[in-house]
Amino acid sequence: MTEDETAARRAKILLAARWCFLNFGFAKTSFEDIAKRAHLSRTLLYRVFKDKEDIFKAVFVDWLVSRHPLATQAANAPDSSPYERLLNVCRVMVIEPWAEMVGTSMGGEFLAACERIDPETDELHRKVALRCVASILGDEASAEVFLLALDGLLADEPKAAVLEKRTELLAARFTPPAKEKGRRK
Repeated sequence: MTEDETAARRAKILLAARWCFLNFGFAKTSFEDIAKRAHLSRTLLYRVFKDKEDIFKAVFVDWLVSRHPLATQAANAPDSSPYERLLNVCRVMVIEPWAEMVGTSMGGEFLAACERIDPETDELHRKVALRCVASILGDEASAEVFLLALDGLLADEPKAAVLEKRTELLAARFTPPAKEKGRRK
């Protein structure tokens, strides 16, 4: 099997596993469920991952940690206002993954399971978010308050469009509004 074929198989497994974890939850997802969803045998699954926890960690890394370079790029976008940069970081790190989670039966459990099963990767994800937001807001204390408030916006498990609107309001409170060009006050 070529490297590309191995990578494609792994991606197929991770996509199937993510669907299973979001729809059945970590506790109720079995290797059999993932194998069926990926159209593979359990034996092939065991060749790639040692156990369900190993797959879960890989899903978390593949789905959320893989967003870190995009978040860093959004935070440092040279031609964007602080508001736009902050909103784009939030979209990459929170809103887009949330949009996939919120419509599933066990999506709300996913992040809690990530914290429990893979605290190191969860901590890395939080540090990257903090670093990106701090680079926009100018200090870590403000970034921490912003991220705590952003976490609070998820408490009632809103639809993605509602979360987007709430995040826009929150970002507007933390970043100065862009000045209109050509107008004096």
